Amino acid sequence: MEWDNLRYFLELARSGTLAGAARRTGVEHTTVARRIQSLEKQMGAPLFAREAGGHRLTEAGRQLLPAVEAMETAVLGLERAAPANAAAGLSGVVRVGATEGFGTLILAPHLSRLTQKNPGLTIDLLALPRMLHLSRREADIVISLERPARGSVIVAKLADYTLHLYGQREYLARRPLVSTRDDLRHHAFVSYVDDLLFTKELQFLDALHRPARFAFRSTSITAQYEAVRAGAGLAVLPAFLADRDPVLARVLPEEARFTRTFWMSMPAEAKHQARIQAVWTWLKEVSSDKTLKIIHAPDASE
Repeated sequence: MEWDNLRYFLELARSGTLAGAARRTGVEHTTVARRIQSLEKQMGAPLFAREAGGHRLTEAGRQLLPAVEAMETAVLGLERAAPANAAAGLSGVVRVGATEGFGTLILAPHLSRLTQKNPGLTIDLLALPRMLHLSRREADIVISLERPARGSVIVAKLADYTLHLYGQREYLARRPLVSTRDDLRHHAFVSYVDDLLFTKELQFLDALHRPARFAFRSTSITAQYEAVRAGAGLAVLPAFLADRDPVLARVLPEEARFTRTFWMSMPAEAKHQARIQAVWTWLKEVSSDKTLKIIHAPDASE
């Protein structure tokens, strides 16, 4: 019985779809289907029930799963112990989910450096303005603003970051001066679309000033940033995004300051997969030194 066939069986059992298993193994979905058919022929029984939403394990598949997981653990142990494999580097696909701004501006350069060190490694970065779910196998590693409260997951604090209220300098020069919170009523605002907000951690204005209306709203933090740059109004933006732009200035820097935390999580079973563990360790390393300190930008007085 070929280990490759069993490996595809394991990935399909975990992802639930041919497309998901193909992404995790770096092959076409037709290859996964062919390997599963070969294994089912060897076993003399169907291992998956084909349904509209994907593939579900049959009773025969559920009985096979623990043995294949034990085999995977043994194979990974051999791989870690093999000097030749260590010299060759990591290989395969790792899917990382993160918020849009953090994923695009901060993670992308660091993850690219990791793939340069390991030419056989492919990283899919899902930088999206929504919550990604480990339970649905949407990603191998998820970086979120809320700490996962349940499930068989490993969780680590990645980093804190700050946000401030910003406006375009020309816009601020032609509008009433903002020296108190009450002055904010004279200004237009840019923010998220309330009913599409994917986490309560992005609710800022309720604690600062609730505008009567918004000039512009978007699910995308990048779109909000561009709207503020164009002079549409004021918005709460991450310091790692806005402080690098000389067109923008902080408004009420002492009062309009918010701190949030990025949490990193992965399925407990993934700790045995060398490529996923390597990406996890890399992200922890770059967040523990000064590499990611840009996301926690200091005040001018600090």
